[in-house]
Amino acid sequence: MEGKFILKFLWLEKSIAVSLDQRIGDKTIPLTEYFFWPQKDAWEDMKLYLETEEWISQENSILLLNQITEIINYWQERENISKSELSDIKTKFPNCIFVGSD
Repeated sequence: MEGKFILKFLWLEKSIAVSLDQRIGDKTIPLTEYFFWPQKDAWEDMKLYLETEEWISQENSILLLNQITEIINYWQERENISKSELSDIKTKFPNCIFVGSD
């Protein structure tokens, strides 16, 4: 999965959102809209999307969903973070892209 798919997260004060991009060469193509949590179940929304895309292997789907779980849990523990902490999150999850609210 590494390098083929990219999870993008919006790290907001009261929610977190996730979308999925595909990397092709040096370009990325958005595959999904942003799915928000806790307003909706972002994990379940992504799972439903992955199930409809037969070209995404079950192994990749599991890895992506596990990564989403890990990051949502991390967000729940640290809802209000500083810019330096967002930098730490980027280091902890190097295969993802994070954008935070200022």
